[in-house]
Amino acid sequence: MTDEIAKSKAVQELYNTYPFPPDPLVDEPPPGYNWRWNWIGAYHFCTGKKPLSNNIRILDAGCGTGSGTDYLIHLNPEAEIVAIDLSEKALEVAQERCKRSGVKAKSLEFIHLNLEDVDQLCGEFNFINSVGVLHHLPDPIKGIQALAKKLAPGGIFHIFVYAELGRWGIQLMQQAISLLQGEKKGDYIDGVKVGRQIFSTLPEDNPLVRYEKQKWALENHRDECFADMYVHPQEFDYNVNTLKQLIDASGLEFVGFSNPQYWNLERLIGNNPELLERSKNLSQWEKYRLIELLDPQLTHFEFFLTKPPLTKFDWSKDEVFLTAIPERHPCMDGFPSDTLFNYDYQIIKLSNEELTLLKACDENNLKKRSFKDILEELNLGIEIARLLEEKRLIILQ
Repeated sequence: MTDEIAKSKAVQELYNTYPFPPDPLVDEPPPGYNWRWNWIGAYHFCTGKKPLSNNIRILDAGCGTGSGTDYLIHLNPEAEIVAIDLSEKALEVAQERCKRSGVKAKSLEFIHLNLEDVDQLCGEFNFINSVGVLHHLPDPIKGIQALAKKLAPGGIFHIFVYAELGRWGIQLMQQAISLLQGEKKGDYIDGVKVGRQIFSTLPEDNPLVRYEKQKWALENHRDECFADMYVHPQEFDYNVNTLKQLIDASGLEFVGFSNPQYWNLERLIGNNPELLERSKNLSQWEKYRLIELLDPQLTHFEFFLTKPPLTKFDWSKDEVFLTAIPERHPCMDGFPSDTLFNYDYQIIKLSNEELTLLKACDENNLKKRSFKDILEELNLGIEIARLLEEKRLIILQ
């Protein structure tokens, strides 16, 4: 047995022992939304405009117990969805979850398959979702290259991988558990037992104990989560430099991080003109590296790649912006109240003018009127429309 096969078998055994994520099975659709799993929201983020069609193919590459798959079905009812995973037990849960949620998919198929063997699937996919998977592969570069070949031209690829600087406590605890397990390493039930004993034995002011309580204790009361975090047999944690190497190896184009607010250097050194001036000499990826060094709290990278051509639309000129056909963003909760949860589940308060315009955009899904016509009818200025765009409450086409 080769080393890569042995590592894959070890990961498979972990998730057969502790299917992940351990979200409860319920007889109703998944709650809320994640805009990164919504084709319209994700495509608009990547391009600035609404996709021409929702009749697409989606691949959930490493679906686990199907929590993400359930959302993909719920948020993309016109899509054909294929979900793959290497764990038979996790797939059983995933199928039961999606059956019980009651969400009807246009087409849904679950396949027991290693991610590296994705070339066995027929056709290409417009949207590939791979959350928390690549960093657990024996060879992440081989995995991302395999998925890149299945991405259709103009498609988008949503990826989530671990970031090393914000996971320092996890890394140390993983090594400590491994040392104390000795020959029992690979017995995941024993690994959870050892890890919990360590946390219960260390002094309360121990930095690892404080780190666990501050960051992870709420979810780690479940053994499945504890095992996934602390006794995983295969894990790569990335920094900006190694992440860029992974992306470059894929042959795809980097679109952007899905949390752009974190990657704004001015929030860290914006009050020092000299430092800002010095930073102008840095490349974009050097700026990213500087940000993670100055604010080392990030526990994961979440971003989009694409296979060109992917046309990005520029609405910065007012005369162009006024020709846009606006619709309400599909991911929000509480509408039509003036206080609602936005695409990122942040509570925002709308002015009367903003709410009036947002209601008109909500009706515009059928009417297909331009901003110019809507603003003239409501006697509102373009600045209100720009506010809705800035807050990402609207989708443009």
